[in-house]
Amino acid sequence: MDIDYLDHTVFITRDFGAAWRAYEQLGFTLSPESRHFVTERAGGPLVPSCTANRCALFGESFIELIGVVDESAPDPWRVRPLVDRYNGLHGYSFGCHDSEAAERRLRAVGLSSSGVLNLQRDVDTPDGVRTVRARSVHIDRARTPEGIMHTAEHLTRQYVHQQRYLVHANGARGLEAVYLVVPAAERDEYTARYELMLDRPARDNAFQLRTGRVEIVTAEEYAAIFPGSQPPAVPGVAAQTVAVTDVRQARELVHNNGFATVDTATGFFVAAAGAVLGFTSAG
Repeated sequence: MDIDYLDHTVFITRDFGAAWRAYEQLGFTLSPESRHFVTERAGGPLVPSCTANRCALFGESFIELIGVVDESAPDPWRVRPLVDRYNGLHGYSFGCHDSEAAERRLRAVGLSSSGVLNLQRDVDTPDGVRTVRARSVHIDRARTPEGIMHTAEHLTRQYVHQQRYLVHANGARGLEAVYLVVPAAERDEYTARYELMLDRPARDNAFQLRTGRVEIVTAEEYAAIFPGSQPPAVPGVAAQTVAVTDVRQARELVHNNGFATVDTATGFFVAAAGAVLGFTSAG
């Protein structure tokens, strides 16, 4: 299979300073701010986009916290219409080891027409500035009303997952799951589309990847998993969970930093910067 893990979640906000501070207060070590350079079409030149990010990195998966930092800059990924709806989770990316194979397969099933896109951005490393390079295939937005979906093939992983950013005060070890809330009458349609996207069958409307999981749930089911929480949009990506070394210690840190915590069957969750973030045991 060309796709085999949950690479990262896509959190987008105009209030990026507040979001970055909130995630630091939740115990995450964030990478420095880094501007995105993207191609607007396959084979096109790299240009600075309207966004920059900071990330909570776990060695393979990560949380990408994207800020709209320049409203006048190009928006080839069309993120501004998404944050016009709400600040918060707007998608995710699936790890891929062969972009050409993924592009051919996704195009053949009518899910992508982007071609293979090149991405790069400069980052500081202990050895000086280095260029992060990656490749991506985008799922056509018309096929994903829930948000942004794409693949990620890392060509310079060592410059992204730098050791100095991998230790988190909350004990976070990696992304555990994402929760997509869909209309109950349309869940079978969404599940079938994700079976095509991920090239594997669902089990109880969920997709367990090598690392990470996608849960396709109804609003009623979501409310039972995250009591008292409402999804910002339906369909929409409403929550993500991270695995931590010690749930009790993570809860104590988060609580002491001023966040209200709500217990779940596997840990606890908080509402932070416009989205639900759950904490579960890394086992």
